[in-house]
Amino acid sequence: MATSNPAFKNTPAFSAGATKGIQLSQNLSAGQLDDLYGRPSATSVDTDRMTYEDTIVKTVISFGFVLVGAAVGWFIPLLMIPAAIAGFVLALVNIFKKKPSAPLVLSYAAVQGVFVGGLTMFFESQPEYSGIAVQAVLATFTVVGVTLALFASGKIRASAKATKIFLIAMVGYAAFSLINFGMMIFGATDQPFGMRSMEIFGIPLGVILGVFVILLGAYSLVLDFDGVQQGVRNGAPRAYAWKAAFGIVLTVIWLYMEILRLLAILRGSN
Repeated sequence: MATSNPAFKNTPAFSAGATKGIQLSQNLSAGQLDDLYGRPSATSVDTDRMTYEDTIVKTVISFGFVLVGAAVGWFIPLLMIPAAIAGFVLALVNIFKKKPSAPLVLSYAAVQGVFVGGLTMFFESQPEYSGIAVQAVLATFTVVGVTLALFASGKIRASAKATKIFLIAMVGYAAFSLINFGMMIFGATDQPFGMRSMEIFGIPLGVILGVFVILLGAYSLVLDFDGVQQGVRNGAPRAYAWKAAFGIVLTVIWLYMEILRLLAILRGSN
């Protein structure tokens, strides 16, 4: 199953068709086979292959850097804009770099954390948005946890048809976001969230879009988990666990920002 996350795209290691078989010699004696089975299980260090455990560790480390960066951004909100630019550049570098790099992935996580921390503080510092940080974090944890549980239990899986619909929806949403950003920058609208502040039957467009985009974010996580699963099955090199960690961090941060904006729009409409 191809994934839409740019971190996994064009990476054969995460493709369902890139399996690598390991053939055992047919000439091994019974004693040699018994010796092989009696040895301790090989770790990712021994095999130099990607494993679920190693991917989880690298993902947790990456989120640790996000949290450290977020703390810096929270106390120094002025770093938000330069961090956003640096994060965008580092994201592109990590996406297009063929060989995963742990320092680059962790640098992205830290810098993006600064941006997220600064943005959250921007909302939290305004009386009408007090408490929004805790709500956004809890909501993000809930969406990620539920999605992971459903995927692990086999109740939800990526499919070619759903992924095609997802890609079309993402292109449409990206076009809308770009147009909306342009209108806000050039003063075509004086609403705090641009066209998202428009109401349809008394409901802000941003609320309708927000719920829809959170569902897109959840499906994007499913595609990320599927990519990790394929990478492990294909015996991808251990370094690609960093690529997987980057992809998951990328999706979760996007999901958090969408939830933060949805909550802000809901607060503003009351």
